[in-house]
Amino acid sequence: MAVTREVFVPEAVAPARAAKKSTLATFWQKFGINYLFMTPFLVLFAVFVIAPVLTAVYLSFTYFNVLEAPKWIGWSNYKLLFLEDDVFLIAIGNTLTFAIITGPVGFFLSFFFAWMINPLKLKTVLALCFYAPSIASGVAMGVVWKIVFSGDRYGYLNNWLLQLGTIDEPFLFLAEQASMMPIIMFVALWMGMGTGFLVFLAGLQTVSAELYEAGKMDGISNPLQEIFYITLPVMKPQLLFGSIMAVVAGFSVFGIATALVGLPSPLYAGHTIVAHLYDYAFIRFEMGYAATVAVILFIWTFGLGRILMRVFSSKNEIE
Repeated sequence: MAVTREVFVPEAVAPARAAKKSTLATFWQKFGINYLFMTPFLVLFAVFVIAPVLTAVYLSFTYFNVLEAPKWIGWSNYKLLFLEDDVFLIAIGNTLTFAIITGPVGFFLSFFFAWMINPLKLKTVLALCFYAPSIASGVAMGVVWKIVFSGDRYGYLNNWLLQLGTIDEPFLFLAEQASMMPIIMFVALWMGMGTGFLVFLAGLQTVSAELYEAGKMDGISNPLQEIFYITLPVMKPQLLFGSIMAVVAGFSVFGIATALVGLPSPLYAGHTIVAHLYDYAFIRFEMGYAATVAVILFIWTFGLGRILMRVFSSKNEIE
């Protein structure tokens, strides 16, 4: 004879389970379809963004030379990076100098030129002229500018200065420590009128003319007041995007620097964080150490991005 056992369920458990099912049903009814449509993106984002980032964080705590399995070494890579790697400290200084100068200057120039050509009839042609240099790769542009700054008398700049009598012999622009980083900054700014410039131009076209008319009725009397009191507040989303792009471009400089001054550059005067990462990852094949550099770079870029979101976004938009 089979013996049946009754399972005692407390009276408080049944309502709790019912409430939980009701909450899940309500959530699915409200947001289920939305998350269902987002599933392909979320899967791709997890596979190609989250997973690589987590893998890099794990590898940063290991010794990994590609040929052997990763070996856990704890914080050794981070200690070596900040306490013993003098070249990395030079790369930090060069990258910060580059980012601090080219980031704000490129951001301002992109907005300024977009604001200047926005009222013009030929703004489409002019926008193409500003955007065209950013389409080409840093390596290609480096080859072009390398002819301009060539260290012999056939270099365009040296030839011009010799003809003017400004210098008596050719100057090694791409070999002298004092001139390498300024040249890299100049070429990077010339190539930087790309996505940010187009975003600012598009944002300026979304500002309603009625706002400017209302501003004039309220006492705004010059273009600068229009920019500060009307244009900039309306363009906060575009300014946020442009600032984040400027930060990313400033910290990820690599192609144009190596094309101009080589890898490694003389006395590491043009050495950047990404160049340091590339050196250890694809030349020395020390992937664990390279992952450490990548993690540090990710933390800095992400942190600055969050600060910019606080500056250009309202509290409600972030939360």
